[in-house]
Amino acid sequence: MPGLYFEDLTVGKQFKHAMRRTVTEADNVFFTALTHNPAALHLDEQYCREHTEFGQRIVNSVFTLGLVVGISVGDTTLGTTVANLGMTDVRFPKPVFHGDTLKVRTTVLGARESKSRADAGIIEFSHTATNQRGELVAECKRQALMRKRPKG
Repeated sequence: MPGLYFEDLTVGKQFKHAMRRTVTEADNVFFTALTHNPAALHLDEQYCREHTEFGQRIVNSVFTLGLVVGISVGDTTLGTTVANLGMTDVRFPKPVFHGDTLKVRTTVLGARESKSRADAGIIEFSHTATNQRGELVAECKRQALMRKRPKG
């Protein structure tokens, strides 16, 4: 399994994820429809041209958040996460548009032993995403319960 164990995720460790992703119109429309979000900001191009400051549809921010965390998994937590415990300080300083390519960085902010599980610890990650213009489009802190390296 390629994921890192609790002991491998030391405070200050940084990841510049090689995987990037260009967000498509299909991504946005499918996700927005699947989550029953009727907001014109995501679905109605004409409305956005006539009534928004963006002049076009913007990508659903919950899709963006999921993509940012998802891009990080292969380098960090694939197969070694017990569970995500929460996300805080979620921000979207700039909108994501169809055709934007996102790249993600992850930093380990904190690490502590679990008080209830001897085989796991809690890691706090910071995830940031920038678009092809270098603009910060998303950031969050994520707390995850991580497996410790098996003994033996």
